[in-house]
This record gives sequence, C-alpha cells and structure tokens, in this order.
Amino acid sequence: MKPVGKPGKTGSLMPVEVALARLLEMADAARIAECEYLPLAQVEGRVLGQDLISTLDLPPWPNSAMDGYALNLADWTGEPMPVSQKIFAGQAPEPLLPGTCARIFTGAPVPPGADCVEMQENAVIEADERVRFIETMSAGQNIRPQGQETTAGELILPAGTRLGPIELGLAASLGCAGLDVVRKVRVAVLSTGDELVEPGAALGPGQIYNSNRVVLCSWLRRMGCEVLDGGILPDDLATTRTRLGAFKEADLILSTGGVSVGEADFLGVALREEGELTLWKLAIKPGKPLTVGHFRNVPVIGLPGNPASTLVTFALLTKPYLLRRQGVQDVEPLKFPVPAGFVWPHAGNRREFLRGRLEQGQAMIYRNQSSGVLRSAAWADGLVEVQEGRTLEQGESVPFIPLSDLLG
Repeated sequence: MKPVGKPGKTGSLMPVEVALARLLEMADAARIAECEYLPLAQVEGRVLGQDLISTLDLPPWPNSAMDGYALNLADWTGEPMPVSQKIFAGQAPEPLLPGTCARIFTGAPVPPGADCVEMQENAVIEADERVRFIETMSAGQNIRPQGQETTAGELILPAGTRLGPIELGLAASLGCAGLDVVRKVRVAVLSTGDELVEPGAALGPGQIYNSNRVVLCSWLRRMGCEVLDGGILPDDLATTRTRLGAFKEADLILSTGGVSVGEADFLGVALREEGELTLWKLAIKPGKPLTVGHFRNVPVIGLPGNPASTLVTFALLTKPYLLRRQGVQDVEPLKFPVPAGFVWPHAGNRREFLRGRLEQGQAMIYRNQSSGVLRSAAWADGLVEVQEGRTLEQGESVPFIPLSDLLG
C-alpha cells in the first residue's frame, strides 16, 4: 500500500477515528445505570450490570482428571497395591487406607491421603485384583486442585461484559440462577422520505421499499435493545419535529435518510432549531452524511439513507456507541490483515469500507460498491478497509473486518 498525495487530508470532513471518539465520549456521559435481575435463560446478549464475584472455590475439592487409580505416592514401592474403595463422580470418598489405592473416575473427589492419580491405561489388574502400575508417577499428576479455576471472592466477570453462551455457562458453574444486567437500551427507529413504502404495499411512481428499518430493527434486537418502531417519516419539517418529540423516553433516536444537504432533508434543520448538531459529514465511504446531535436532550443519530451506507455507519459507529452506553469498554470490531485479491488504483480522500469476502486467503471485493446496493453485503462476509489517500496493488495487506463480528 502506498500513499498518494497527502494522506488523511479530508477538507471539512471529520476523520472516522475522531467521530468514533466523540460518540464514545457522548456515550460515557450518558451511561445507563439502571439494572434488572433476570434468569440466565433471559440474558443472552445482554450486558452484565454488576461485577460477578465467585462465592466458592471451583472445583470445590481436588478431583480426578482421569479414570484411573488414586494413591499416596509414598506408599508405592513398585509392588501391586490392593484397591480399598471405588469412587464415582458425585460421591464423597473415605480417607485412603495406608498402602492401598482407590479406583476413581473422572471428576470424582480425590480421597484424603491420596496425592496422585494414575490413568487406567498405565495400570494392570493382577489375578488377585491388586493393581500394578507400570509407569513412573509423580505427586499431583492428574489431579485438578481445589480452586484451580476460581477461588471464593475472586472477580470472574467485570460489569460491562457482554453475555454470551460461555459467560452464561461460567455463571451457572458458580451456582448463579440469574444475573444483574443493564436494562435494555430504548432505541426509536425512524425512516425518512416520501419515496419509502413498507414491504407488502403497492409501489407508486418513484417509490421504493423500505429495507433499512428491517435491517436496523433486526440488528438492534440481536444486540438486546428495545426497539421503538417509529415507521416512515414524511419529508415535512413540522412532522419531523412532532415525530422526534414523541420519543422523549428513548435513549436514542436512530433515523435513516434526511441527513444530507438536499432541500427535503429536515433532520439537521430540526436538530439545529430545537437541539444541537454535534457531528456532520464524515470522511467515510459509504456514509459521509452521518449526522449526530440532540433533539430536546434526546441523542439522535441520523444515518445516511442508502442501504450500504446505513450498514457501514451503524456497524462502525452506532453499534459501538450503543454498547458503550451500557458500559461495554471494548467496543471496536475485530480487525485483522489479509492480502488484497484486487487492485485499487485510485486514492480517495475518505476512508473506504468495501464489501468483500475471503477467498483462498485473499480479500475479494464485490463488483459493484455503490452505496445503494445492499446485495453487496449479502454476498460479502466482511468489510475491507482502505485508508484515505492510498492505492493498492494485488497482494498488499489490507484490514478485514468480519461481518460475523459486526452483526453479533
């Protein structure tokens, strides 16, 4: 990758990193403090509201990592040993009799007096049912010590952890039937434009079906948000003010369309007149006309109306903002370098996020990168990032952001 012209020069456009930093500052200042206690079965995808502290050692006692025989290594002289007891998982063992071994199974408590477990593959049962060990053994082998995973009083998961299957399993292993989670973020979703029609209705002249709200509502619910569906907002300033004002209980008003400089783009006007406009026009492609502000003290993010622009700006800017509102600290998506399977000869003055996918270890891009083509994202499995002022030769390293991480 080589620089062309002056890297990073964007004129009046705000760099992506600056916009994200501003959004996260806004989110930190409006952190949601309310929590609710819910059963484990209901907290998938939610954010932990209170530190999870272990109330017990895990495991609570030394246990066997193998099916085999427990013994005190000092008692072993090389001669076969009699079996004094059999211990299954879930049973309480008796103290080990001196000079004997105990038949033990995986997960079973190690009997007091034993300091070694030998796997059954290294033991031979003699005709008199005594056990002969055929390999050298060492103290502590094949024993999981008490507290190997956690100890009582230890911090297990900090507040702000997003809860997935593994985190829920860890909580269950500590005996938690439920957890305190941050209450759901309430997001009002609006689409703007007289050209939009809901799926299922008949299209009139110059009209298109509204796909953005379907994408956003599904994505928000997957994130564990409470979605307030505001429908389609017509191109009218008075209606825009009224509809925005109806969501005074929302944590965020999220709109698509109506954020550029066209005569029918009223969101920015409404924010300037009855709130504030914090961010406008970013050095990002697609998605330049993203708008951020407040309407009567309610945060507003206005995403561009083109489907690919909506997807990119929600994934890279809005989703991190919403996660940080709930206390999540690590909000930026997974990104790793891959070789480019394409040539990018023309440098731009905006950070570009191309819809692409990995093929044989290289990043390939969709043939049509228009911001109006949602099909490009359905074909893709990630976003390929091209820095401002850069060109690419095939084989050069480019950052790749998997959609699986963005959508999760």
